[in-house]
Amino acid sequence: MTTTTTLPAEWLPRVKMDRVICHWTAGGHKATDFDKEHYHILIEADGNVVRGRPSIALNESPAKKGYAAHALNANSGSIGVSLCCMALATEAPFNPGKSPMTKAQWDKLADVVADLCRAYGIPVSPKTVLSHAEVQTNLGIKQRGKWDFTRLAFAPEVKGAKACGDLLRAAVAGRL
Repeated sequence: MTTTTTLPAEWLPRVKMDRVICHWTAGGHKATDFDKEHYHILIEADGNVVRGRPSIALNESPAKKGYAAHALNANSGSIGVSLCCMALATEAPFNPGKSPMTKAQWDKLADVVADLCRAYGIPVSPKTVLSHAEVQTNLGIKQRGKWDFTRLAFAPEVKGAKACGDLLRAAVAGRL
């Protein structure tokens, strides 16, 4: 593991992790106690980074009791990062809801994911850095209609899970 630039070293236990799955909370712009139970790292609207309660170590394969349950049957070996946003959002017709994803969150997400990739030796690919909306297609693990993220409130021209994922992966790769 190497030193990170965004995340405190004490947030990064020395374990083997395989991927980073990115989400939104479908809530407001601030991390709630509920949010902190399901993700390792949360990013608020202004880009503030908040630590979730489960340690990344609990998601080392096989996942241990108390792990961050952020993706159906895809939690082992997966770090869960979530943006605090998209309360009451709808995919079609697209409506970003009352707490849309901000550009500051997206930019900080790329920083955080780059730090995680660097710290855990995770290469950037569609199977290792992905959104929850890509889990079913990219990993072949059935999900329950998750669309985080197939649309970006600050970039409405970007449409679809692959387009959003490719944009994220390019931003992460650019930071490595």
